[in-house]
Amino acid sequence: MVASTGALPQDTPDRSSTNSKSALLDDHHRDSSKKAPADLEEGQKITHVDSVIMDEKSEGEKESLESSVPSSSSVSETRPDTPETTSAHSSSPEPPHTQSPTTSSPEMFKSPIKQTEYLNGPDQIIPTDCIKTWEPSGVTKLKIGDQGPSAHTPVSVPTLLKKAAEKYPNTNALCVKRGGEWRYTTYSEYYEQVRIAAKGFIKLGLEPNHGVCILGFNSPEWFIADLAAIFAGGFAAGIYTTNSPEACEHCARNCEAQIFVVEDQKQLEKVLKIRGRLPTLHTIIQYSGKPTVEGVLSWENVMDLGKEQPDKALENRLRRIAVNKCCTLIYTSGTTGLPKGVMLSHDNITWNAHANCINGDFHAGRETLVSYLPLSHVAAQMADIYVTMYSGASCYFAMPDALKGSLGQTLKEVKPTRFLGVPRVWEKIYEKMMEVGRKTTGVKKSIATWAKSLGLETNMRKQRQDFSKPFGYSVANAIVFKKIKGVLGLDRCELFLSGAAPIAPEIVKYFHSLDIPLTEIYGMSESSGPHTIGLEKAFKLGSCGRTVPGCYTKLENPDKEGNGEVCMGGRHISMGYMKMEEKTHEAIDDEGWLHSGDIGRLDGDGFLFITGRIKEIIITAGGENIAPVLIEDNLKAELPCLSNSMLIGDKRKFLSVLLTLKTELNHDTGEPLEALTPSCIEWCRSIGSFAKTIQDVLAGPDANIMRSIQDGIDRANKLAPSNAQRIQKWTILPKDFSLPGGELGPTMKLKRPVVSQKYCETIERFYEI
Repeated sequence: MVASTGALPQDTPDRSSTNSKSALLDDHHRDSSKKAPADLEEGQKITHVDSVIMDEKSEGEKESLESSVPSSSSVSETRPDTPETTSAHSSSPEPPHTQSPTTSSPEMFKSPIKQTEYLNGPDQIIPTDCIKTWEPSGVTKLKIGDQGPSAHTPVSVPTLLKKAAEKYPNTNALCVKRGGEWRYTTYSEYYEQVRIAAKGFIKLGLEPNHGVCILGFNSPEWFIADLAAIFAGGFAAGIYTTNSPEACEHCARNCEAQIFVVEDQKQLEKVLKIRGRLPTLHTIIQYSGKPTVEGVLSWENVMDLGKEQPDKALENRLRRIAVNKCCTLIYTSGTTGLPKGVMLSHDNITWNAHANCINGDFHAGRETLVSYLPLSHVAAQMADIYVTMYSGASCYFAMPDALKGSLGQTLKEVKPTRFLGVPRVWEKIYEKMMEVGRKTTGVKKSIATWAKSLGLETNMRKQRQDFSKPFGYSVANAIVFKKIKGVLGLDRCELFLSGAAPIAPEIVKYFHSLDIPLTEIYGMSESSGPHTIGLEKAFKLGSCGRTVPGCYTKLENPDKEGNGEVCMGGRHISMGYMKMEEKTHEAIDDEGWLHSGDIGRLDGDGFLFITGRIKEIIITAGGENIAPVLIEDNLKAELPCLSNSMLIGDKRKFLSVLLTLKTELNHDTGEPLEALTPSCIEWCRSIGSFAKTIQDVLAGPDANIMRSIQDGIDRANKLAPSNAQRIQKWTILPKDFSLPGGELGPTMKLKRPVVSQKYCETIERFYEI
C-alpha cells in the first residue's frame, strides 16, 4: 500500500489494483506565469521555489521546471532511479580538482570520492550511487523526479539564506526581547552575521566535517551559530538543554565537536565536566551573559574575531559544500537508547522547507512565527529556521520560561500567523479554557455552548470537504470565536498544528468547537521533519493528514485491517546515522525507504492514521498483539482526571495499567507536585470526593475516586475488540511522569523501559498468584 503526492515520469495511476492503495492529490502548485523574485509582491502566496530563489535561471530553464503536471499521480513500490543534476548555479560542474572518478561502479554505501575534490559549491551535486551513508564525509544520491514537487532544483543552505537576504533585505528575520524591548535583525543583517560567525569559527579551528554543538534556549545566537557551522563546512548539532553531561559527551564525541556553544553558566557547567574527555574540543563559547571561566569566549569575542577575517577562507569552504553532503545532525531524544545522530543533507532541509511552504500556502514576506520548542528537535529547526527563511517570515523568540507560563503573553504580543505546539501545550490551553468555562454560568454559558456546537459542526463539515457555514455561524464568530482567538493571541493564525507526539481526540474536538481547526503533523528526525500534515482544507479527526506533495508513503506487510509499518520515501529522507552503519541499515532499506517503526493505516482518501509503534507492541502470553496507545487514549478519554497511563502486559497473562493523576508542576524545576490541578479537583468534586492532593487520594484510599476510575476502565474495556485487550488490574502511582523524573523524553514522549524499570515491583505485584 502506497500513498503518493509527487509525480514521477513512469508513474501511471492504477485504480484497478487490489494489492495497493494510493492517495492521489492534484499538484496545484504549477503556474506558467511565475514571477521572478524582484516582481514577487509581498504577501503573494508562494507557489514554487523558483519564484523565490531561482532568479538566476534563464527563461528556458524556468520553463523546464514549470511544465504542466498531471492532476494525479501514483508511485510504484520500487523506488525508481532518478537522475543526478548539475549545480543550481552553473551550467556544468567543474571537473574534479585532482583525478577523475573511477569509471567502475562504486561499492554500495561507500564514498567513491575519497581522492577527489569538487570545488563548484555550494550548490554542486557530487556524483554517487550511494543511497545512504554513515560516514562524516559521505554523499548520497538525490532522489530527484522529472516533474512535480520532487523535481525542484536543489539548493544549499547558504544559497537559501543568501537569496532570502536578497529578496527580503529589510524584512525582520529575527526578533528577540532584550531588556523588555523587542530587538530586530533584518534578513540582510542575518546573512552578514552568519558569514561573520562562520569566519570566526574557521579562525578558531573548525574543520570541515566536524561538529559545532549548541546547548541552550532558542535565540538569534542559536540560529546564527547553527548556520555559521554549516557555512564553514561543519555540522550543526543541537543538544537538548535537559541532557545530562554524559549525554552531551556522547553527542560531542559522535560528531567530533571542535566548538561547543552554550547559553549560560548552567549549560557551561555541563561542558566543563566533560571537556577533558573530548579530545577534539578546543573552543567553548557562551552566548548569554559574560563568561566567568577563563578560556571561555563570549559571543561578542567570536563576532569581533570574525569581522577581522578576510572572506577568502570562508569562500574556500563554500566552494567545497555540496547539496548532497551532510550539514546538520539531529540527535534523537534517546527514548529507546543512546541518541543517534541523524545526518541531514542540504537538500534534505531546503527541499523540505520548499515542499511545506508550498503545501501550506505560505505568504511571501508576511508570515510570523514564534520560536519556543527545543531547537535540537527537527520540527523546531524546520519550522523556525528553514520555513521562515524560505518564506521570508519573521521569527519571534519566546522567553526561556515559555513552557512555564510566559508563552501566552508572547503569543498575544506577536500574534503568529502559523503555530505549532506539542500536545502538552494544547492540553494546557484546553485545561485553562475548561477552568474558565466551569466558572461561566447563566446566559453566557448558554451562548458559549450554542457557539461551540456551531464551531464543531463547521469543522465536521470541513472534514467532508464541505466548507459551508451552519446557520448562525457569523454571529457565533463575532461574539465568541474571534474573542477567544484574540485572548489566546491566535486571531491572525491560519494554521494550527500539533506534532511530536499523539494528541487525544477530545482535545482536538474541543478546539474545533472553538473554530480553531487544530490538525496533526507527523514525521521523524529521519524524514527531516514533516512527512504528512493535516491542513484546514484537508484533515480528518484522528489522522495526521495526507502525505506532503513530493513525498511517498508505503505500508509494509499490512494486516487484514490495513495496518502496516509506515515507510517513507522522498528527498527529505535522511542520509543515515553518523558513524552507525548497522543502525543505518536497520532504518533505511536498499531501495531508500525509511522504516519508521510506526504502525498505521491509510484510508480511501489518503489520510494516514497512526495506530501504534512496533517496539511498543505488547504480545501477551496468549500470543495476541496489542497496540497500547489506543487503549491508553481510550482510558484518558473516559477519565479526564488522568495525566498519563501506561499499559502493561508483554508476555503476561492479562493486561494491567499504571495511572497518574493530573497534578501541579514546580514551574522552576518541572517536577510534579502533590497538589491536584483545578480540573482534577473539579472532577473529584463531581464524583463526591473532596481530595485536593495525591496523598488525599491514596490515603485510605478514597473510595469514590477508586470506584469512579474502575467505572471508567469498565467503559473503556467495552471498546476492546477481544477479552485479551481488556484491563484487569490497575494502580495509581504517587507521582506523575515528568521530564526531571526520567519517565518522559524532551518531546514529552513516554519512556516505557524507564517506567517499567522504575515501577518493576509494582508491576510484579499485578501478577502475583
